[in-house]
Amino acid sequence: MLVIQANRFCTLASWASSAWGATVLLILGTFVLRLAFAWALGLGFDESYMVAAGRTLQWGYFDHPPIAWWLAWGAAQIAGTDAAFVVRLPFIVLFAVTTALMYRITKTAFGARAGFWAACLVNLMPVLGVTAGTWVLPDGPLLAALLTVVACLQSALRARGKAAWGWWLGVGVGAGLAVCSKYTAVLTLFGVVCFLVTDSQARRWLMRPQPYLGLCAALLLFAPVLVWNAEHGWISFAFQAGRASGRFHIFGPVSTLAGEALFIIPWVWIPAMVVFVSALRMGRADANQWLFACLAAPPIFGFTLISLRSHVLYHWASPGYMMLAPLMGRAIVTFGGQGLRIGVTCTAAFVLVALTLLGSEAKYNWMPGGFERFTLGSDPDIEVVDWTSLRTELAERGLSGRSAPIVAAIKWYEAGKIDYALEGSNQVICLGGDARQYGMLRDAQGQAGDDVLIIAPRKTLSAITEQFGRQFDSITLLPPAMVLHHGSPALRLSLFLGHHLHVKPL
Repeated sequence: MLVIQANRFCTLASWASSAWGATVLLILGTFVLRLAFAWALGLGFDESYMVAAGRTLQWGYFDHPPIAWWLAWGAAQIAGTDAAFVVRLPFIVLFAVTTALMYRITKTAFGARAGFWAACLVNLMPVLGVTAGTWVLPDGPLLAALLTVVACLQSALRARGKAAWGWWLGVGVGAGLAVCSKYTAVLTLFGVVCFLVTDSQARRWLMRPQPYLGLCAALLLFAPVLVWNAEHGWISFAFQAGRASGRFHIFGPVSTLAGEALFIIPWVWIPAMVVFVSALRMGRADANQWLFACLAAPPIFGFTLISLRSHVLYHWASPGYMMLAPLMGRAIVTFGGQGLRIGVTCTAAFVLVALTLLGSEAKYNWMPGGFERFTLGSDPDIEVVDWTSLRTELAERGLSGRSAPIVAAIKWYEAGKIDYALEGSNQVICLGGDARQYGMLRDAQGQAGDDVLIIAPRKTLSAITEQFGRQFDSITLLPPAMVLHHGSPALRLSLFLGHHLHVKPL
């Protein structure tokens, strides 16, 4: 019996020490850590907005295609609650899938050991492993779908006979899911096309019908989003396209690359760019490296160029940096010694400690007043604190419930926070010019003549009257409400009552 148990232990130890076994342990360990992180933090501004505005199921939404919105909605429906932990769960599961797919595609290209290191790296990059891997954002399903495209493409390029049809169909389904997650998926998919056109072996497939089956599948999946946009004046496409226009900023690319480096971690970003440049210089001589260079180039170069004319959010290029992880995994195995492996381990410790500190502070506010000294008196945790104390305070004042007045915010992200906190007890609208999804949710014509409770952080009566006075008979100031962070005041919300709404909020 002891011999059998010893053999089983040795087998288990051998499995755990293998690249795949280590990757499975990585997936399980990071899954548990993300669950804890999701439990510690309330929903951020973008998350609250997506969850609250997404309570009405649609084929499309003002900001993005529908998949992320659907995931949060589905989790809330199944669990019977839209608590932060619940609505984040599908995104945590998806990043476990993303990690497994990263191992698979890197193993196919460069071997199992490189696959393990690549899987580690995508978990260490905060913009991938923390935000996209935990929060309710379109990036989570986007990354998983894009890696599905790559995994199926690798098999499709080697497939023969009937199997080729299935793999190319998988490429198309993955592409369709990607663009139904976030429109910027087209940049990475353009990289797929570039590889097919420039690689001599892959180019042969363009003369065969299988890739076009995949294209039809992608278009079929995306068709409902197109129809929804057509029915709503292409509003979502126009919004996203408008973000790429503006004044010329000569230092925009420098700022964008520096911000992306910060989001990746600078000492990870630098070697990522080194292997990227190396793969571009090698070109088509190494098909595997060239594939990942083609996939990474459009998002990284595209948003760097766009930043000449517009402000670019630093996480937009994250799919491009994700595609550099296989090249970095290869470099660690090929050129790296013990030093590089120790560097990765130290980076993992740094990320873990940082997230533990941030998560525990956001949950328990154990350092009240500490951060405020560096943020001009504001609570830096306020974005990830749910404004649930607002619901309690409004209920105590009789301002919550079916007979209560309509609630209005003046900014879309504040409307999301307020709407999520009130849990549907009050109808929420956005009076500001940039209402986003809140401008499409309800027909406000029927609200004319109603009183409206306006909630705006730190606003004065004169400022509100100047901005919205023409829309009401009069506006009166009410006692403010306070958002609490673990029992301590964190944000003062000014309350105003607008009497007799005249016009449709914009």
